[in-house]
Amino acid sequence: MEVEQLPDQVREFVVYLRNLLARLDQDAGWCGIFWQRDPDGMRVCLTGAEVPPWDVVEALLQDLGVGGGSYEAEVEAESVRARALHRASLTAFDARPGGRDLLGDRLDVMLREQRYAAERQVELAQLLHTAATREQAEAMRLDLAWARDDHERATARCAELHRRIADLDRQPPPPPPVPVPQQRPQPPPPEPPGRSKPPKERKRRPRGSARFAGMLDEAAPADDTPLPTALAVQGPLRDFAASPRGARFAGAAEGEATAPPAPQHLDSEARGAIAACVGALLRLRAEGRGGEAHGVLVEAAHWPAARFPLFAAELNRAGLGADWATLLWETASLPADLLVAAADALAAAGRTADAQQILRQGVARPAPEIGASVLRLTGEGRHRETRALLDAYVRVRTPEEAARSVHDDPGRLVPLLVEAARGVSDERYWDVVHALRVAGFHA
Repeated sequence: MEVEQLPDQVREFVVYLRNLLARLDQDAGWCGIFWQRDPDGMRVCLTGAEVPPWDVVEALLQDLGVGGGSYEAEVEAESVRARALHRASLTAFDARPGGRDLLGDRLDVMLREQRYAAERQVELAQLLHTAATREQAEAMRLDLAWARDDHERATARCAELHRRIADLDRQPPPPPPVPVPQQRPQPPPPEPPGRSKPPKERKRRPRGSARFAGMLDEAAPADDTPLPTALAVQGPLRDFAASPRGARFAGAAEGEATAPPAPQHLDSEARGAIAACVGALLRLRAEGRGGEAHGVLVEAAHWPAARFPLFAAELNRAGLGADWATLLWETASLPADLLVAAADALAAAGRTADAQQILRQGVARPAPEIGASVLRLTGEGRHRETRALLDAYVRVRTPEEAARSVHDDPGRLVPLLVEAARGVSDERYWDVVHALRVAGFHA
C-alpha cells in the first residue's frame, strides 16, 4: 500500500519515522543492528504496512541522543512527540477489519519468543561455567547479553500487545445490520464469544524475524506446544467457579481444603493504597508519562494478593483496563508462590479468566525454574499450591518440556508431575510418562 493511501495517523507516523532515520547513521547503533537483524521488518515499517513496536522507536531515539549534553533535552522532547504519533498510528492500524484476531496471533508468537529467550538465558548461563578458554567465555557472555535483550524486548512487546487488545475490547461493538425485507435469508450469526475457532494456517518463518517486530509471516514455532491463549476454560480454574473434583487446581488430599481462600476483607489502609495508585496512574497517563506509570504497576504487582480484585475493579472503573492487563502480565512473572496466591484471590472474587491468564503465562518460564519452585513449595508443605502450579504447567507446556523440569530431583518431582498429568487427562498422562521414559526417568 502506498503511503498516500494509508490512514492519516499511520501516514503521519511513517513520515516521522522516515525523517528520524534520515537523521541517523544507518550502519551504527541500534539502527544498524535492526537493519542487520531484520531488514524486511524495517522496510515494511517504512512503507506503513506495519507499525513498529515502541521499543524499536525508543531505541532509535537513543541513537539520536548519543551526542549527550544539551542534545538530550531535545531527544526527550522528541520522544514525547514520537510516543503521541506512535499511539495514534497503532489505534488506526488496529481498527482495521480483523485487527483483533491479528493482535491475538502476534501475542501468541511473542509469548513464545519471550519463553525461548528466557530458556536461552538459562542455557547460556549454565554453559558459561563450562567455558574452556577466555575467548569462549567472552563469546558466551555476548550471546547471553543478546538473549537478555531479546527477552526484555519480547516482554515489552507482550505488554504492548496486551494494551492494544484491551483498548480494542473496550470499544463498543458496531450495531447489527438491519435486514432488508424480501431479501434472501441471512446466514446464521457468528459463534458467540469464547468459542474456539479452527486454527488458521500460517507460513513458517525462520527464527529471528520476530526479533525486530514479530510481524512478518507470523508463524507457529518449530515445536507443537499448545498456545497458552488457546486454552479452553477447563481444569482447576474452572473448578474455582464450581465444586472442585479430584486433584485439580484446588483439589487436595483428604482433610485439606478443596477450594481457594475466600475473598479477604481489605482494611482502610489497603483501600487507600489502591485509590492512591489509581489516582497516580490517571495523572501519569494524562501527562504522557508511560514509563513512570509502568513502574507504578510493577510495584503494585508485588502487593498482597488480596488487593488485586478491588484494584482490578477500580482500574476498569477509571478507564484504565489496559493498565490492568499490564499488571496481570507483571504478576505472571512473580515467584510461583506469589503467582498462585494472586490466582487464588482473583478466582475467589469471580475473576476466573484473569486467574487463568496469569497461570498460563506464569508457567511459560524455563523448565528448571518450575522444578525449583515445586520443590520449594512442597518443602514448605504448600501442597495445594504445588498442584496448582503443576496442573497449569502440564496443560500449557509440551510433555517433553514437562520432563525437563524434573532434573534437579527426579525422586520427588517425577511422582508429582505424573499425578498432575493424570488429573488433566489419560492422554496427557501417557504422553508425560512416555516423555519421562525417553528422558531416562522411571515413571
